[in-house]
Amino acid sequence: MTCCAMPRRPLPSPRNSSPVRPASGRCRTRCGPTSRRRGRRTTAEVPRTMADIKQHKRVNDMLLGPLERPALQWLAARMPAWVTPDVLTGIGVIASIMIFVGYWLSNASIWWLWFVNLGFVLNWFGDSLDGTLARFRKIERPKFGFYIDHTVDAVAEFLTIIGIGMSPFLRLDIAAFALIGYLLVSVHVYIRTCVDGVFKISYGTMGPTEMRVIIMLVNTAIFFVPTFFRTEVLGGMKPFDLIGIVLAVGLATAFLIASSRQAIVLAKEGK
Repeated sequence: MTCCAMPRRPLPSPRNSSPVRPASGRCRTRCGPTSRRRGRRTTAEVPRTMADIKQHKRVNDMLLGPLERPALQWLAARMPAWVTPDVLTGIGVIASIMIFVGYWLSNASIWWLWFVNLGFVLNWFGDSLDGTLARFRKIERPKFGFYIDHTVDAVAEFLTIIGIGMSPFLRLDIAAFALIGYLLVSVHVYIRTCVDGVFKISYGTMGPTEMRVIIMLVNTAIFFVPTFFRTEVLGGMKPFDLIGIVLAVGLATAFLIASSRQAIVLAKEGK
């Protein structure tokens, strides 16, 4: 019920000696003046797409999706009882720390890149399986899960990308630029989820899983041909620096295009 549709307050009973206070304040919507309410907003006042997180439409058209989804269902059906979604989320966080530490230690030895790859595998296991396990066991906590999952994702993105910047293969300033681009895309995903209830976690055929696989392949290539990735090729930049710049520009461009398109759609719909 909007503030404009609120029924008029009944006249005071003769037994009630306290006078009715005049309406004051203005409605926070576009309806005009109304009475000011006390306390927090009720669930009915919250936009439906923000309150009904469980009803969001998930768009996950990843390249590896046809392989990943059955694998996650298979793993969820075989997890022991002590493995809970919270445990898996914790594994994902620990794996992100492993990735950061591994890249940092790769300054001392390139063998630490295998430790990084192990971190990516464990991060996929924890981050991708926690929600699947909750849905499989029918123990979903939509609001808590959405909040924690994407808060942890932001931490993981920071540790991973800045960790690469701490390695001898990518400049830290370029890594920070790439992190900004990634966070911009993430912000757009969350805003669109609140606006129209569509949770799009893949762009084209690329998603978090594909990004993990690509980085693991690059780590493997660095291990076998380290001199190539340490060689300055353009303006004092190394190959990974160029890749980082392309990635950062691509992410920022994707954010601008996606946000502009969505704004045009909403403007045409008059929402």
